[in-house]
Amino acid sequence: MALRDILRYPDPRLRKTAQPVLRVDDAVRGLIRDMAETMYGARGIGLAATQIDVAQRVVVIDISPEHKALRTFVNPVIVRSEGTYEVEEGCLSVPGIYEEVERAQKIEVHALDADGRPFELVAEDLLAVCIQHEIDHLDGKVFVDYLSRLKQQRIRKKLEKHQRLAM
Repeated sequence: MALRDILRYPDPRLRKTAQPVLRVDDAVRGLIRDMAETMYGARGIGLAATQIDVAQRVVVIDISPEHKALRTFVNPVIVRSEGTYEVEEGCLSVPGIYEEVERAQKIEVHALDADGRPFELVAEDLLAVCIQHEIDHLDGKVFVDYLSRLKQQRIRKKLEKHQRLAM
């Protein structure tokens, strides 16, 4: 297992669209382990493969307080959504920024697990939001895309300033 570097907004690689995984094999399972370790190391609750510059449709999520309930979604597809749920979102690729985003309150997602077995899951509230957020990453979207242009510009400038100061 290895910690991977997480891409930071506005890195253009975050705009890549991930490709479907054709076969869940040892390489994909190794990616899943690396992603979980990276997510836990960064104290996150979700990570998409595109955030570590891997253009594959793989997501890991763990919203449990003790970080002992890892969920893996390979080739996730939301087949149904309902309701609205507005929550303050953050992102490992947009560190230190938290903004209100409106999402579906309840979703049904179909995916493969880490062994390549298909499953269906109905998720609500925080888990539903997290799944939607991570699937957005697979589609080349970042949560700040839901914000006004002015907020996007302020966030971009703030993060660019932090990167300059860190050098």
